[in-house]
Amino acid sequence: MPSTAPHTLAPETEVLVGPGYLAGPGHSTAVFNTLDNATGWTKAVAFGTDTYFTSPCQRVRVANPVESFYGGWTISYAEDPLGVPDWITTFDRDTPNEIVAAFTGTLVNGLHNNFADYLSGGRLHTGASPASLVARHRWEPVHGSRPFRMVSPDGHAAYQMRVGWLHEYDELLAPEKSTWRMSAGTDPVFTPSWQAFFSRYTPQHLITASTAVFTDLTPVPRVMDQIPDRHRSLVTVTRVDTAGPGPRAAAALARSTQAQAMRTPPPPAAPTTLAVHASARRQR
Repeated sequence: MPSTAPHTLAPETEVLVGPGYLAGPGHSTAVFNTLDNATGWTKAVAFGTDTYFTSPCQRVRVANPVESFYGGWTISYAEDPLGVPDWITTFDRDTPNEIVAAFTGTLVNGLHNNFADYLSGGRLHTGASPASLVARHRWEPVHGSRPFRMVSPDGHAAYQMRVGWLHEYDELLAPEKSTWRMSAGTDPVFTPSWQAFFSRYTPQHLITASTAVFTDLTPVPRVMDQIPDRHRSLVTVTRVDTAGPGPRAAAALARSTQAQAMRTPPPPAAPTTLAVHASARRQR
């Protein structure tokens, strides 16, 4: 599939961009569609721009506060619906929406039975972990780094794990202190273009869902003016109308459709009570 020089294309040109972690955030339609269509979830809009979703069990809150410091999406889970969250995940406003959609789609699809399908022995359990996925794609560890980091072969994406003791409430209050972080950009470690943070008790299968998209090199659909200027020399761009029905183009467009609907059947109606969360519960 021939690549096209980005500067030769009009701003409204539809293209496939790879790698996806440098393609820019794109449209958030897929994330909204997943949450808008989730059975039993409620939606509220505040200040005309900020959107909030709540799960039927009242334990999950999803926020899209446009003008907040991070913007983007914040997801929290509290075993006690009015209690301190057990975990928080934050995707800043520039995170590619395919990565967010993978997380929220898996969350919505599995919450009704407490993620039993995704845990060991479940029908959707893959055995993969974030660490195994980055290793599979030949990301390299940065030896001696604290926090521990794995960096993509092109040097423009990083997966970070904080080591050592940290009071669990600290990472709930400050996303930068979270146990795990994804980031990408010209310098993904010190001046990233976007960041996603996952606190310690975030279920591994949810982080894995985002990591699978994060590490996937399949190009993603964008319009030219959605690609950040600082990334244009780092990405491969192909016009959609010249890509043809080749496997990479088909895969990219399929993934876009998957992000729209997550290609999963809608979960059955949520029960009135939910089993205790499978992750380790902190003591309050």
